[in-house]
Amino acid sequence: MSLTRSASPRDNDFNMTDDRPNPDELLERVKAEEAEAHRGRLKIFFGYAAGVGKTYAMLEAAHREKAQGVEVVAGYVEPHGRLETESMLEGLEALPFRQVPYRGVMLREFDLDAALARKPQLLLVDELAHTNAEGSRHAKRWQDIEELLEAGIGVYTTLNVQHVESLNDVIAQITGVIVRETLPDAVLEKADEIELIDITPEELIERLQAGKIYLPEQAVRAIQSFFHKANLTALRELSLRQAANRLRRDVDAAHQETAAVEPWATNERLLVCVGASPTTAKLLRSAKRMAAAFGCEWLSVAVETNAARVPEIVRRQVAKHLQFAEQLGAETHTLIGLNVADTVLEYARSRNVTKIVVGKTAQPWWRRIFLGTVVDGLLERSGDIDVYVIRGEAEEHAKVTSPLPKRQQHFDGKPYLWTALVVAVCGSLGWLSQLIGAGEANIVMIFLLGVVLVATWFGRGPAIAVSIANVLVFDFCFVQPYFSFTVNDAKYAWTFAVMLGIGLLHSTIATRVREQLTASQQQERRTDALFRLTRLLSEVMGSEFLIRTAGRQISELFASEVVVFLRQPDDQIELRFGEDTRIAAQPINAIVAQWVATHSQIAGEGTDTLPNATAFFVPLIGSQRTVGTIGVKPNAPDRFLDTEQRRLLETCASMVALAIERDQSVLDAQQAQVQVETEQLRNSLLSSVSHDLRTPLAAMAGAATSLINPDAQLSESTRRELLQSVVDESQRLSRLVENLLDMTRLESGAIRVNREWHVLEEIVGSALHHVRDQLMRHSVTTRLAELPLVHVDGVLFEQVFVNLLENAARYTPAGSHIEITARELPGSIEIHVADNGPGLSPGSESRLFNKFVRGDTAAPDGRRGVGLGLAICRGIVQAHAGSITARNRSEGGAEFVITLPCRQRPPEVRMET
Repeated sequence: MSLTRSASPRDNDFNMTDDRPNPDELLERVKAEEAEAHRGRLKIFFGYAAGVGKTYAMLEAAHREKAQGVEVVAGYVEPHGRLETESMLEGLEALPFRQVPYRGVMLREFDLDAALARKPQLLLVDELAHTNAEGSRHAKRWQDIEELLEAGIGVYTTLNVQHVESLNDVIAQITGVIVRETLPDAVLEKADEIELIDITPEELIERLQAGKIYLPEQAVRAIQSFFHKANLTALRELSLRQAANRLRRDVDAAHQETAAVEPWATNERLLVCVGASPTTAKLLRSAKRMAAAFGCEWLSVAVETNAARVPEIVRRQVAKHLQFAEQLGAETHTLIGLNVADTVLEYARSRNVTKIVVGKTAQPWWRRIFLGTVVDGLLERSGDIDVYVIRGEAEEHAKVTSPLPKRQQHFDGKPYLWTALVVAVCGSLGWLSQLIGAGEANIVMIFLLGVVLVATWFGRGPAIAVSIANVLVFDFCFVQPYFSFTVNDAKYAWTFAVMLGIGLLHSTIATRVREQLTASQQQERRTDALFRLTRLLSEVMGSEFLIRTAGRQISELFASEVVVFLRQPDDQIELRFGEDTRIAAQPINAIVAQWVATHSQIAGEGTDTLPNATAFFVPLIGSQRTVGTIGVKPNAPDRFLDTEQRRLLETCASMVALAIERDQSVLDAQQAQVQVETEQLRNSLLSSVSHDLRTPLAAMAGAATSLINPDAQLSESTRRELLQSVVDESQRLSRLVENLLDMTRLESGAIRVNREWHVLEEIVGSALHHVRDQLMRHSVTTRLAELPLVHVDGVLFEQVFVNLLENAARYTPAGSHIEITARELPGSIEIHVADNGPGLSPGSESRLFNKFVRGDTAAPDGRRGVGLGLAICRGIVQAHAGSITARNRSEGGAEFVITLPCRQRPPEVRMET
């Protein structure tokens, strides 16, 4: 009988009139399939006792897979000396065992690292519930198999029903044997396929007697104890029931996948209350069996009525029970409220719970009468919710024992000293009130006020003490006969009773308000810490600042040492925060952090995975990958992270991971933008330069070809024109290359501005001489007023005038006029280069100074520049802390305006006489 796992059914709102699949379910299913696509498949050969043939069936299936071309390797197979099983190992590749020394003997263990390095398609690993030898990476073999599955390796394994955790106490009741090697039910539920290996008890006993399971002496003892027929029959029923429960879940999942099948309108949901009681382990197992029988999901909750004052040992025990519930497959939560029953019922109704399971433990008679019990509160106010009460029996290994030394469990007497002072103050105020004629009612109110104050400040114990002390002081000092506890009037007995009752009631109410306030403040601090962490992470940019901000905030929130490791491109981790902590000082912690980052699972202190670490490690799981690891170790030696704190830490880790991913996305986007702009620049350069290079080269090549052609009959004037064309085009090509080199040097910062004092007229004259050939068909006038010396780089600024004059000559028709003027302004010099040509296209004034932008107006000779001249001008002028702009003149033509600041006075020139 083989059962294959399908997607787990979930609570959804179904459309009763539409047979189409729910799109949300389809999306969830697609996501689940994507998440499991890289995982290996787990098949469990399941039986009710040793000897039913699980290992043999596993090997048979392995040979069938190998015959179909699947790569099969035996990682760990235990034949138990059975010849028929050993024969089945022939023909299969087997990994060597890992030898582990233990108390003078060598134990054979499964080599997980060798299996991960070999990475076959299918690995055989016997005995799923096996406990690994001390010093192994994982405490249990099922954790080894989980790591294999995450690595994409398929696994065949074996399991007996007595190793299922939720059946542990039932097995002990049936057989009288407490099975120590157990595994969480969630492992069995997540298996992709379960094959039930079943034979009759009679056949199993025959095999046992024939020596096919144990040696003859062992077989006799086994038949008399564990392998008794009645035991085997009961174990067989449990295994069949487990298989039936699995089959029912698979059928339910199949119903949801079939569009024609009407989905259920409602589902059962079970909730179990968890506390620090030693009976909780049995309660959780019972709840697990009930959930399996009902085929429903189940929740496990613990309630803290005074989170601030819960003893550390109680918190530790509750956390242990919640962790145990998670292993059994429950969804766990910690709730905070004034009353356990009301808090549980409120949460149950919010989660649509239909059944509540609670344990019944012994309570003092006075507590049951005066305070009531959780069971009574649930039964009284549950309404439509069914309540199941299970009698608890303490397990020896579950008893709560304090790990703290006795000297640390001392009595704090300070609140009671303050209580005595409050009683004395109330008595004094009462005496003063009596002197001024106040009545007994007023005096009683003074004492009740003292009760309220003590209850608010110090809690329930001192409040009860002050209530009793106030009654005694009132009787002794304010009721005749004075200074005696004797009462003449019987009516005072009622006064004392009412006074005591009201005092106790006030103390209870005030204490509850104080506890609730403390719990609310604690919750508010956590919420505020999350808010601050979110705000700070949203404000900070850069992975280094993000990590340090997150590390400091998490350290403050949990009062702990914190380390943060980031995953590098080669998947190795690097310590980025907490270098000076105790965590970083231990080499094993770096190994654990690496494992957590690789496998995206929690590990370390307080877990079953790599528990030898000295800190608790959580992966930084982002939306795409695990980006690192956070390690936390509380500063106080006796503190630890409970379930809620671990959840809070996981929430913080998710926020940090998303922030790191966001920062990386910003960097990637910036790099992508740079690449796009670089590509655009390259394309612009190629498109611009290719034509400007090709034109002069073609002209030079054509002229040179005509000159060297022996058949060409050229006159002397024609030859001179061709030679002049070669010179002109070579000069044009030289200027183009110079412009490209100048632009490259400007952008890279390679050009140094060598400022000296120059006469502006000399720089302009040199530029005019340089472009005299281009200006032969234009008229040029200069009107330079009496100007001071300018502090510029003469060579670079000459290039500015050369580019502007070439630009004017290129884009204005022959006969146009070019004018260069300058004037001194307060703190600056303004230079104008203007022409009376066609002017600039509207809206192009600001774009002209960008690289590879050319004027929209064609040059008279049809030639257009590469679009770098004005960009070079702007770069040079800006290097001199100046500015350059372009505009159209009102009388027609274009005008370029250069503004240079004059921050220094030119030196005085002394004339020699």
